[in-house]
Amino acid sequence: MTAPMAADSDEDQPAQPKATNVIPAFVGGVAHPRRDRSVGAILLDAGRITLEEAERILQAQRDRGLRFGDAGKALGLLEQKDIEFALSRQFEYPYLVPGDTKVSEKVVAAFHPSRPQVEALRVLRSQLLLRWFDNDPARRALAVISAASKEGRSYIAANLAVVFSQLAERTLLIDADLRNPSQHELFGVDNRLGLSAVLSGRAGLETVQAIPGLKLSVLPAGTPPPNPQELLARPGFARLLDELATQFDIILLDSPPASLAADAQIITVRTGAALLVARTNATRIWRVQGISDRVLEAKATIIGSVLNDY
Repeated sequence: MTAPMAADSDEDQPAQPKATNVIPAFVGGVAHPRRDRSVGAILLDAGRITLEEAERILQAQRDRGLRFGDAGKALGLLEQKDIEFALSRQFEYPYLVPGDTKVSEKVVAAFHPSRPQVEALRVLRSQLLLRWFDNDPARRALAVISAASKEGRSYIAANLAVVFSQLAERTLLIDADLRNPSQHELFGVDNRLGLSAVLSGRAGLETVQAIPGLKLSVLPAGTPPPNPQELLARPGFARLLDELATQFDIILLDSPPASLAADAQIITVRTGAALLVARTNATRIWRVQGISDRVLEAKATIIGSVLNDY
């Protein structure tokens, strides 16, 4: 399985940001909005219009026979992005608005669901649902790996997590790169405590953080430890994934480059499968073959590959 992606990369993320908005996500479940709420009620609740402005729009709607959004735009009280925001709530398809969130605009799927690279991510999502994820708790976690750095691995993991969450799946993204973590920067979450603290017994699942505006949670890496490989190899990591599988439908794990250490192989063994990210005109075939061989030797599976076209 190969899904072409377009992204600009700096380290494992695109150099030029792209961008998403939200419904609260919880470790134990997801909050759903009322499906029958009108566009006006959604915008009023979100503070995008005042009660007085809503009344003016309603009057224009009646007088001119327009839809609420069109009437608001005619009066200069609404913009197209306001209408798209309200529709995303009505259809339970959350996305973010740049400037209204701590999430980096590099997470393009969270801000611009209609862009071509996001559509490619949806195709990839569909293939993963067919090939790996099902109702079996043993197949709810998937490692995202790459042979080397600067191949777009963290970018793919972040955006793929968003498109899974937009499918109304209870989605968790774990930053298992304990050497050079980046997901806390992409999603604007606190990184003082994270996976390293959980694996060392210094913290629990309170370190899982909901991303406001998205049905997505993130477990950041936390403080980089002196012994990342040893922490990941402990039985506690497997137990943690088992526990999280009872609370989430989709668990994606961002990992360090396989060329730097054996961390990615350990993570893949724990999840049972991996998605391999490569970069056009950059990734060496012999490195891809090497990591594939190591994963197979460990009796895990390479579900497919993503070819980033930079």
